[in-house]
Amino acid sequence: QVQLVESGGGLVQAGASLRLSCTASGRTFSNYEVGWFRQAPGKEREFVGFISRAGFSTKYADSVKGRFTISRDNAKNTVYLQMNSLKPEDTAVYYCAATNYVGLRVAPSEYDYWGQGTQVTVSS
Repeated sequence: QVQLVESGGGLVQAGASLRLSCTASGRTFSNYEVGWFRQAPGKEREFVGFISRAGFSTKYADSVKGRFTISRDNAKNTVYLQMNSLKPEDTAVYYCAATNYVGLRVAPSEYDYWGQGTQVTVSS
């Protein structure tokens, strides 16, 4: 198993930036594809982005494309979500998730391991 811990959330104004981190412990992190998801109050958990195990492939939801960037440092067992030009509609709890299945995964049900989430609040 792998354990995931997110950090870096907070309260910011619209237009600001935040960088979230997802740090793993347990199994070899480079064996896992990683996704970022978010869930706003009263809404379903939605896909934000994906990064392949070696970091060569990424995929983003249309709502964040061009503003968010995912990267990873497997030597540090960490995946990052850089969020720029934040908007009030980005307000949500952000989760990272991992799977050892190969290939792009966009549905929450396709991930086996989840962090506890970190709150991001963007004020207008």
